[in-house]
Amino acid sequence: MKVLAIVKRVITELLRDKRTLALMFLAPLLVLTLMHFIFNGNEDNDLKIGISDSISSDIIENINQDHIVLSHYKSHNHIKSKIEHNDLDAFVYQQDQKLYVTYTNEDPSKSSAIKQMLAQSIQKNKMTDIKKVIEKMPQAAQNNKNETLTLDNHYLYGDADSTYFDKMFPILMGFFVFLFVFLVSGIALLRERTSGTLERLLSTSIRRSEIVFGYLIGYVLFAIIQTLIIVLFSIYLLNVNLAGSLWYVLLINILLAIIALVMGIFISTFANSEFQMVQFIPIVAIPQVFFSGIFPLDNMASWLSNIGYLFPVRYAGNALTNITIKGQGWTHIFIDILILLVFIVVFIILNIIGLKRYRKV
Repeated sequence: MKVLAIVKRVITELLRDKRTLALMFLAPLLVLTLMHFIFNGNEDNDLKIGISDSISSDIIENINQDHIVLSHYKSHNHIKSKIEHNDLDAFVYQQDQKLYVTYTNEDPSKSSAIKQMLAQSIQKNKMTDIKKVIEKMPQAAQNNKNETLTLDNHYLYGDADSTYFDKMFPILMGFFVFLFVFLVSGIALLRERTSGTLERLLSTSIRRSEIVFGYLIGYVLFAIIQTLIIVLFSIYLLNVNLAGSLWYVLLINILLAIIALVMGIFISTFANSEFQMVQFIPIVAIPQVFFSGIFPLDNMASWLSNIGYLFPVRYAGNALTNITIKGQGWTHIFIDILILLVFIVVFIILNIIGLKRYRKV
């Protein structure tokens, strides 16, 4: 009954706090929506390339592709001025058998795309020359060597329209579930302590475990609602790719929300003000992004990559990737789920022990 009384009070307090509810339910949706349109809006940007008339027509024909805007110039003098005044991403001219390319390089990703496109254009030009030679050969040789080669693409995961953002979004979805629950729960319990409510509870015969479970159950109800809203909004309105089971996605995010809750409650015991609670975000929440799977962990030093095993978002990100992109099931995610459950149990115990600093029972 004591636990239920705490749960009822927590729910009542949260329902009265409209700003906290907005932070939990609306802020994550706003952030995810902005990221969705920002990342997807940049996919079809045209590449603006200036070319000199000295370039052979075959190369120009190969360069002239979709999402590439070509601007023709009579000479290659004053390249810097041409790039700056015409907002070009690169300028290309030819001398003898060599192409000279000047990249603006303000956006290195555009430079890489142009490099790849030019390499493909040169390769196509070589293949055209070879084809002309073969066509001059006797008919018998043509029958043996001039066979048409076709390309048939298949994708194990996703399809031809898949982008890197399709990998990022499920992980970001889990991270924002973690971030906002961590922030709201930590500040809410801190407010309980600084207002004297927690001390009054501890002055009664109630047990520390009952206090922890009371707050936990009260906030978990809101965390589950928040998780449902974020996941369903992302999948059905933002059209996030989902190859696996929706129930597994909900399960992972709910477990992550509970972890954020118990971690937020635990961390709040080390803060004396709401500002100090916010200061824990760069220490506790932000580093989780780097080890969540958004950035390739294989490229990190082994000792740095191993630090990621201390963060729950790493396991949640791995499970969400397996579900949403690879369409895998229980056999591939149960280890991550067990580790997330271990995080929950450990921080519940730490919270119960942490209340000793306010009262020894």
